[in-house]
Amino acid sequence: MKVSGSTPFPHPPRLARSLVLFRLSAWLALAAAPACGKSGPPLPPLVKVPSPPAELVAERRGARVDLRFTVPNTNSDGSRPANEDHVDVYAITSAEPVTEDEIIRRGTPVGRIDVKAPRDPDKTVEAGESEAEMEPPTGSGLDQGAVAHLTESLTQALFTPAERPRDQRKEKRGTAGRGGRPLLGPAAVPLSRMYIAVGFSTRGRKGLPSKPATVPLVSPPPPPPPPSITYTESAVTVTWQPVTLSGMMQQPDAGDALPSTPIGMPLPSVAYHVYDVSAADADAAAKLTAAPVPQSTYSDARMAWGERRCYSVRAVEIINSLSIEGDASPPQCRTLVDIFAPTAPKNLQAVANEGSISLIWDPNAEKDLAGYLVFRGGDGSEAARQVTPRPVEEARFNDPVPPGVRYSYVIKAVDKAGNVSAASAPASAAAR
Repeated sequence: MKVSGSTPFPHPPRLARSLVLFRLSAWLALAAAPACGKSGPPLPPLVKVPSPPAELVAERRGARVDLRFTVPNTNSDGSRPANEDHVDVYAITSAEPVTEDEIIRRGTPVGRIDVKAPRDPDKTVEAGESEAEMEPPTGSGLDQGAVAHLTESLTQALFTPAERPRDQRKEKRGTAGRGGRPLLGPAAVPLSRMYIAVGFSTRGRKGLPSKPATVPLVSPPPPPPPPSITYTESAVTVTWQPVTLSGMMQQPDAGDALPSTPIGMPLPSVAYHVYDVSAADADAAAKLTAAPVPQSTYSDARMAWGERRCYSVRAVEIINSLSIEGDASPPQCRTLVDIFAPTAPKNLQAVANEGSISLIWDPNAEKDLAGYLVFRGGDGSEAARQVTPRPVEEARFNDPVPPGVRYSYVIKAVDKAGNVSAASAPASAAAR
């Protein structure tokens, strides 16, 4: 279409291409020019939070739960020291699985462990770097990396499961029995107390939680009767009568019964922990068994003559990998007295010399050996008499005697407790 009094546009496609090239050139020029603007506001520093407390362990003994964990000494990014002011422990009672967040939100606080904190949380060394430039944490709390201990007493109120939020209860009621499902047997997990530990920074920021630890809240097994104690030169043997769990609806398979599979809760098993309760302080009892032993006997190789040794045993009921330890048996004590004589010396030989007889024999291997006693007798009815007033330490002895008379000798070993061995086999000779 042509408009009157106007000049038509010359070659419109060529003009468009020119405009595109002009704009592209201008953009490249701006990109190549040095930047000249104000920078944005500085980003806030990365807030460091402690890594999860490690190795959280919960051990129930009767109505008490002993907790221990390792205090973090690094941040979540691996730097040191940890930006940590304290560690809190939470617990919840439930017969259903719960998440770590639920234990913290819906559980109850068990206790707090104050931790030595850095003066400046931003002054850290990275993982793998030397700690020489690291400023050590200060304060009156526990050292970072130390093992912390807490105890919770199981009151009757703690045996009540924590209520779920209303929306979760509705969801559970709405899905139960859907599709005409049959009723199930007992829950596969008993009512339990679940614990978790979490560290907090110096500004109150929550760190990463530990792995949970769980103890069952069923009745503990009964205590065994007092153990019996016997010992030899090398070990103390502790034995006790096994306990019988009460209230088991199904007993373990017997030899003359067909095998069966229990429905619902698995059958519990019983094992035992052995404690050294020799110390006057009851809380200073030392657990001798690293893991519960299934047999009703234990051998303690720590021998020290003259010590008074007291032992106590606790039964451990194990339910679906969860364990509960019962009350301790009455302690049994014994003072370790060395009443064991050394072995009789062996391979005694008598060698004739000018005016004397030399005796040699194999040395004994006892660690508490005090020495040897030498006894000399004649060939006739003369009784052997001791010729060494005190024990000789080395396995040899030279006896000055008149020449031409045959003498018979025996050797006895004696230990530091005064126990005397049987006599060696005799050896005889006559001095020249």
